[in-house]
Amino acid sequence: MRKSLIHVPGAAGADEVGRGPLAGPVVAAAVILPEGFDVSGIDDSKKLDPKAREALYDRIQAGSIYWIERAEPDEIDRINILWASMAAMERALAALSSPPNYIYIDGNRLPNSMRCEGEAVIKGDGKYACIAAASILAKVYRDRLMVEYAAEYPEYGFDRHFGYPTPEHLEALRTHGPCPIHRRSFGPVRDFDQPCLML
Repeated sequence: MRKSLIHVPGAAGADEVGRGPLAGPVVAAAVILPEGFDVSGIDDSKKLDPKAREALYDRIQAGSIYWIERAEPDEIDRINILWASMAAMERALAALSSPPNYIYIDGNRLPNSMRCEGEAVIKGDGKYACIAAASILAKVYRDRLMVEYAAEYPEYGFDRHFGYPTPEHLEALRTHGPCPIHRRSFGPVRDFDQPCLML
C-alpha cells in the first residue's frame, strides 16, 4: 500500500515540469493546501496515469491556493533551462494570493528570492503533498498546452511526445527544422536549425 505524503497545511510546495523537452515552455506551479484538504491519491505526477492526474488537477484547483507560471523558449534560450525553471517557480510563488508560512521546493536548489523561509527537498514530489500537488498542476497544464501546439504545428506530433526528444520528434526536426516553440539553445534543435515550413 502506498504511503501517504506529508501534509503541511499553509505551506507552499513548488515544482516544475518540462526541463527535458526540446520544445515548449517549462511550467512551474506553486500550491498551498489548506487544513483538512484530502490528500488521498496525490503523488508525484510521474507516478500517476493521465486519468488520475486530470481528476486530481481539478480537485487541487478547487480546494487550494495555487498559481501556474511558464518560462517560454526564448527565456530558456536566454538564461538556460535551470535558471528559467527557477525563475518560473519564483514567479509562481510570488503570485500566490495568500502568503505561505513555509516553502518546499522540489530538487536541490532554491529560487533567488522567496516570500518566507523554505527548503529544497530532493525527490520532494514523492514526500510532500504540496510539492506533489504542484507537480500535478504543472504536468497537466503543460500537457494540455502541448496538445494545443500540436494543432498549430501538426507535423511535429507534440500531442504524442510533448516536446521530448523521441525518435519521432527528432525525425520531424530533421525533416521540417525547428518551429517557433523549439528551444534553439538545445543541441538537437541546433543540429537541425533551418526555417520552419509554412502551414
